[in-house]
This record gives sequence, C-alpha cells and structure tokens, in this order.
Amino acid sequence: MIFEHLDKYGHEQIVFCHNKDAGLKAIIAIHNTVLGPALGGTRMWPYKSEQEALNDVLRLSRGMTYKNAVAGLNIGGGKAVIIGDPASDKSEALFRAFGQFVESLGGRYITAEDVGIDVNDMEFVYRETEYVTGVHQVHGGSGDPSPFTAYGTLQGLMASLNRKFGDEEVGKYSYAVQGLGHVGIEFVKLLKERGAKIFVTDINKERVDRAVSEYGAEAVGLDDIYDVAADVYSPCALGGTVNEDTLPRLKAKVICGAANNQLATNEIGDEVEKRGILYAPDYAVNAGGVMNVSLEIDGYNRERAMRMMRTIYHNLARIYEISERDRIPTYKAADRLAEERIEIIGKLKLPLGRAAPRFQGRVRGH
Repeated sequence: MIFEHLDKYGHEQIVFCHNKDAGLKAIIAIHNTVLGPALGGTRMWPYKSEQEALNDVLRLSRGMTYKNAVAGLNIGGGKAVIIGDPASDKSEALFRAFGQFVESLGGRYITAEDVGIDVNDMEFVYRETEYVTGVHQVHGGSGDPSPFTAYGTLQGLMASLNRKFGDEEVGKYSYAVQGLGHVGIEFVKLLKERGAKIFVTDINKERVDRAVSEYGAEAVGLDDIYDVAADVYSPCALGGTVNEDTLPRLKAKVICGAANNQLATNEIGDEVEKRGILYAPDYAVNAGGVMNVSLEIDGYNRERAMRMMRTIYHNLARIYEISERDRIPTYKAADRLAEERIEIIGKLKLPLGRAAPRFQGRVRGH
C-alpha cells in the first residue's frame, strides 16, 4: 500500500523515526530532490493515528516540492511530522533524538519549524545536526519565519488585487481573516497599517481580543466568517476551508491567505473559477517563510530576504498569465509553473546526451 502511494505521488523516501527513551515517534518524507536537497518544516501534532500522521506528511512534503519550485528556489520538497502534543510532550531529548535522524540523512533533508514547533525547539535539533534552518539569530539564523510569510502573503495579495480590480491599494478593500496564529496576526497588522477594514475569527479568544484592541478589527464567530461581506477571504488557519459547504456562502471576489491546502478538492477549485472568484494558489502565496529560511543555507541576509519576498508578486502574476493563456483554473496554472521548472532544471543537471525522466505531476489530495 505504501509503495503504491509512493508510485502515485512520486515520493523518493520515507523515514520512520523512533526512540523509545526520548518518546520520539516521527516521520520524515522526502518528495523530490531534482532542484536540490529537500527543505520543509517539522510539524508536531497529536495525530489520532499513525496513518493520519503518514497521510499528512506525504501531502505536506509533496506540497513543499511545488512551493519551492514556484518560489524559484534551488531546493526540493520534504516535510517531517512528530506525533505528540506540543503543549505537553516536548523535551530536549525528543528534539535531539529527532536531530540525530535528520543528521543521518546526510543533507538530503533540511528541516525548519512548522506548526507546534518554535525557535527554542529548533535549538535542540541544531545541537545534533547542521541541517536546520530557522534557528536563532545568534547562530546566523533568521529566527521566526512568520513575519516573512505574512509579508509574502501581502505581496501575493497585491498581485491578486491588481489582477481582479486593477489596482494594488490594499486599504480600499475589506478582508475576512480566518486564523490569528503567528502568521495570521502579522498579516492583520500589515493590513491595518494600510488602512484596511478587517474582520477576524479564531478559536483562541485572546488572539481575537488582541486583533480587535491593537488593530481595530471586527470580531465575528468561527462559522460566521464565511458570510462576511468582505472583498477578500483570507484563510490563515487550517486547510480545506474552501469546500462544498462554505463556497456558496462566500461573498468575496478574491481568495488569498497564508493557510496550506485551502481548496478541499480539485472540483472545488474548478467551481471557484466558474464563480468568477480569483483564487491565489496557497503555496505560491505563503512561500515567504521558506524563501527566508532557504537563505540560511548560503549565509543569511535580511535585506536579501525582503527583496526575495517581493518576487512572490511576480510569481502570482505569472500564474495568472498561465491561467489565462492555457484557459485553466489558477490552481492548475501554479502546478504547471512548478512542473515546468522542475523538468527544465532537471534536464540541465543531467550529463549531456542523457534524457531526463519526466517529472511525475501531482495528484492533489486532501
């Protein structure tokens, strides 16, 4: 069953990591290394089953291949998940044991922080392996990637506004922001600085209260966010929130946010297109974080990082051009842009006269 899945989705390697003494149960998935070593964060989550964890890491690692390719980075796609509750199961031993597994791959996989993981956790991983990004600035790292992800999301938003409305004036429009985690609250801050009207929701009441008091946002119920009469729906929490139940309720003309896997299915992506809603492909929009940490591989520079974030605007513009040229929904246009780059660069890396294997395109699944 697992090998059938690997054949279907094109993964190169799966590593199951177990250390009983440290309480470590983790999975590292390397999807594609044509462009370079696989880079992708480590997520810690209390998965209900090992199968759920495996499904998640396979889906996320595949997404990283496409994200990194569209972002123009010379890195491939990978991801890791640690099975456990980040509120109660973290320890130095757990993260150092995980770091040893990362080190054993010899640089094929480079990790970073993701959901449930912070810079302090990465410090422990860093003690066991150099193949870590997002470490503290004292080690030459870039620290928390959230502000960069939010800034990159803003660049994608501006490209989308220009495409849909013909201008980039963020403050002219209203936004329904779902999710106020590290990235979501930074995105709200950027919207407020530009004078935008913002509606917010989150499962954490304290986060909502902060957005209301500090940034003048208007709070709405968790389920009510889909009914808000906003110009832009910005999912910044969990994936799959654009689905058959929520799409008919959306009044937004643009979907642009930082969450991963926003479309529940391909069919929903097709329906978004039919309804005339402009969808900004999530992995192109939220690439700011991985762009930022990727610079640590060669030596981090903040100014260079901010310059790189601004390329997200041009990446989105290119995706919209492909969508119009090939008459396909924007989510398919993003995939096409990624696949074309992987195939072309893959050929450049081969010895002269040797044919490149055709890149195995993504079958999107959630």
